[in-house]
Amino acid sequence: MKTRTGESKVPEVTLLFWIIKIAATTLGETGGDAVSMSMDLGYLVGTGIFAALFIAAAAVQVAAKRFHPALYWLTVIATTTVGTTMADYADRSLGIGYAGGSTFLFLLLMASLAVWRFTLGTVSVESVDNPKAEWFYWITILFSQTLGTALGDWTADSAGMGYGGSALLFGVLLGLVAAAYYWTRIPRTALFWAAFILTRPLGAVVGDFLDKPLAKGGLALSRYSASAVLLVFIAACIYFFRQKSAGVSATTEDARRA
Repeated sequence: MKTRTGESKVPEVTLLFWIIKIAATTLGETGGDAVSMSMDLGYLVGTGIFAALFIAAAAVQVAAKRFHPALYWLTVIATTTVGTTMADYADRSLGIGYAGGSTFLFLLLMASLAVWRFTLGTVSVESVDNPKAEWFYWITILFSQTLGTALGDWTADSAGMGYGGSALLFGVLLGLVAAAYYWTRIPRTALFWAAFILTRPLGAVVGDFLDKPLAKGGLALSRYSASAVLLVFIAACIYFFRQKSAGVSATTEDARRA
């Protein structure tokens, strides 16, 4: 049985949430590539650096007493960067390949959601208001971000769809999820996780489109410049637009009314 302890530590799911999420996933691709490729540190070292940043950011996020937009999105960005280098290391350095890596990561993601659901009774974002739920949430997000990188590379490279075709594919799939939200009775939690997963490969192929060489179908932009612009955009969204917590538990609401 899940014990709710207070205000949800994640933002309310609005259009702004999805705009920042796509920008963050794109930043994860350009930022991860900047460290592993442009700095020539390699995928393994890059993964070690970003994994340490993710663990530190997640620990601070879990220890926080309430929802902080900047801290939340910093942790999301940490998952996207470590997801990029981790997926690239598994797919390329270990030789698993995009299909094998995507399949393995999909199974890990489904297992994480299943264990979370079995342990706490729900995987709804409104329930992320206690440390145990938060760790499940961030581990699940880490798997989804890593899976998204592998999926994006798979469709763009192995499937031969290129960056434009892959972006169109994932954009259409996200559109179908949005349509299902308005016109079907599919559980909203399932639709949220479907959209959350799909935004990652969309961001991955957009990021690759920005920084890959012209010969490979990219724009050959500087990874550092692209990452800086995306970071400024995310910071501006956080600063100028107020984000509320996804929900407040009954215990906290009663305390506020007292």
